[in-house]
Amino acid sequence: MIFLKIVILTLLALINAEQAPQLQINLGQGTSTVIKLLGLITLLSFGPAIIMSMTTFTRIIIVLGLVRTSLGLQGAPPNLVLIGISLFITGAIMSSVFNQSYTQGVKPYLEGTIDEVTAFNQAVEPLRAFLLANTRQNDLEFFVSLSKLEVKGPEEVPLHVIVPAFVVSELTTAFAIGFFVALPFLIVDIIVASVLASMSMITLPPIAISLPIKLMLFVAVDGWRLLIGALANGFNV
Repeated sequence: MIFLKIVILTLLALINAEQAPQLQINLGQGTSTVIKLLGLITLLSFGPAIIMSMTTFTRIIIVLGLVRTSLGLQGAPPNLVLIGISLFITGAIMSSVFNQSYTQGVKPYLEGTIDEVTAFNQAVEPLRAFLLANTRQNDLEFFVSLSKLEVKGPEEVPLHVIVPAFVVSELTTAFAIGFFVALPFLIVDIIVASVLASMSMITLPPIAISLPIKLMLFVAVDGWRLLIGALANGFNV
C-alpha cells in the first residue's frame, strides 16, 4: 500500500501539475537511506503495470488487438500505435477521475495543507469509485471470499481486493466485445472460403480475397470511430 501511495501521488502530480515538483535526495543519512532509495526505484519499475491495471487501458488494448487479429492483419497497425492510442483514449476517458483525484488529494498535499495519509485517502477515493462502478458484482464477491474478508458492503472492500476484481471484469468484458467484433469478419471468411471451394479454386488462399473485403467493410462503416466510441461509452465514469 505504501508503494501505491507513492505511485498514485507522483503520477497524478506529474499529469496535472503545471510544474513538476522538485525532488531532492540526501544520501548522507546512512546505509538505510540508500537501501530505501534502491527499493523505491525497483518498485517504481512496476508502477506503469499497476496504474494500467486500475484504468480503462486493459479493455481498450485487448479489444483493439482482437480487432487487428480478426481483420487478419499481422502487424498493421503496429503494437506501438495500438499502445499509444490506447493510452490517449484512457487519458480522455479518465480525465475527470484524474482531475478529481488531483483536486481532492494531490493539490492540497503539494500545498502542504494535508499529510500523506489524508492525501492518499482523498486522492484514491475517485479512483475507487470508478473501479467499483465498472466491476462485476460476482467478480467482486469472488475476490472478497478469496481474501476471506468480512465486509458489509462494497464501500468496505479494500483497494487491493477491488483492483484484481476490476481487472478480471475488464478481461471478461474485453473478450465478450472481441467476440461480437470478430463474428462479422468470421462470416466473411466462411463465405469467401465456401465460394472458392465451390469454384474449385482450392489453391487460392481465402485470405487473399477476404482481407480486402474485410478492410473495405470496416472502413465503409467507419469502424474505428464506432469501436472507440462504443468503448468510451461502455465505462461508468
